[in-house]
Amino acid sequence: MTKVCITSSGPTLDSQVDPRFGRCAYFIIADPDTGDFEAISNEAAMASGGAGIRAAQLVASQNVDAVITGSVGPNAYPALQNAGIRILTGAFGTVQSALDGYRANSLEEIGTAGPSHLGMGGGMGRGVGGYGTGLGLGRGRGGQGRGMGGGRGSGRGRHRGGGSR
Repeated sequence: MTKVCITSSGPTLDSQVDPRFGRCAYFIIADPDTGDFEAISNEAAMASGGAGIRAAQLVASQNVDAVITGSVGPNAYPALQNAGIRILTGAFGTVQSALDGYRANSLEEIGTAGPSHLGMGGGMGRGVGGYGTGLGLGRGRGGQGRGMGGGRGSGRGRHRGGGSR
């Protein structure tokens, strides 16, 4: 018997697929052949840290063959891989439509982890400086600059080198 886990915002097949693996509200464990399912509340969703690993352990304990979700973070990804669980993406809409997509083999298997938090990808922001002694690096010390901006121009614009204050 094949079992799949679908990340969900609610406990039914009519619930929406939740794109977040570690922070989804429910896991729907379903048999794609019979349509039988069980909803499991994701206790890890409210954890202050380590939600992805805890969620992966919970899912692995259900002996599922695949997880259908939007994104799996860098900590949960290897935990699922080591458990031999396939990770599929491309599902949207209801849990039922995700299950139908699995049956039709229309979902994509992902081979790498997503960003650590949805919406927190590694973009460069608005940076106006760069490397060297230009804007945003403060006091001309070069390199990545000092402070939380890492030299990407997110400071308050003081000490630009030259000019009056």
